Amino acid sequence: MSDEIKLVMAYIRPDKLSDVKQALAEVGAPSLTVTNVSGRGSQPAKKGQWRGEEYTVDLHQKVKVECVVADIPADDVADAILEAASTDEKGDGKVFVLPVDSAHQIRTGKSGPDAV
Repeated sequence: MSDEIKLVMAYIRPDKLSDVKQALAEVGAPSLTVTNVSGRGSQPAKKGQWRGEEYTVDLHQKVKVECVVADIPADDVADAILEAASTDEKGDGKVFVLPVDSAHQIRTGKSGPDAV
């Protein structure tokens, strides 16, 4: 087991969440946190009209997936997300891998990689 703890954080399309969860389970990383978020990047803004007024939607609905790993390579987790979340269209999202300085499990008091 490695002493390194990593946070893999991804912003994906909401409709790809099921595929990403399946891919993470297949690489041995079933634990994750999911948050509904909105943001903008390279995906184009959409124009709409409501009650005669035109408006622009430039914040798109995304899902933020966070997965902390210590016993499997973070690159395997990132690759699984990249493959499962891809539609080859603008707005597919991003994946980031960050170092985690420390981790502590509340229930057991374990720390470091054992807490993950």
